[in-house]
Amino acid sequence: MSPSESESYPTANLWRRLAALIYDAFLLFAIILAYGLLLTMLKILFNGSQQVEDVQPGALLQWLSFAGLIAALVGYYYICWRKQGQTLGMKSWRLKLQQADGSLATPEQCIKRSFLASLSFAFGGIGYLWCLLPPARACLHDTYSATEVVVLPKTK
Repeated sequence: MSPSESESYPTANLWRRLAALIYDAFLLFAIILAYGLLLTMLKILFNGSQQVEDVQPGALLQWLSFAGLIAALVGYYYICWRKQGQTLGMKSWRLKLQQADGSLATPEQCIKRSFLASLSFAFGGIGYLWCLLPPARACLHDTYSATEVVVLPKTK
């Protein structure tokens, strides 16, 4: 996609972004289940299947497990955004993440955006609601990661 092509694409509105996020939530749920299965299998492997409920991990192991979950979820977005600029939900709603010149987001932008979008959502969605304010019409995580989400045209 050339930079002149990307200029004609409109910025995605809040409702489209939230719809794509809902679609992605189903896949994120599957990733969480797979990660939980992996942790359960590791627990059985190291402790045996007879007393799996009795063995509880310590605080450090719980934090490492949580960090692994976050890495798995961020990894989904990172891989999708780096490969083609779209997650499954974004494809369904014809959205694409890109830089202002139309190129794919850099690795640093993808990681930064993943964490900032999570914080935006965690604090009552204030970062998402920011896109309702003119003139930029961009979410806070778009602004701080120097990326934009555009609506692609319908394909024939």
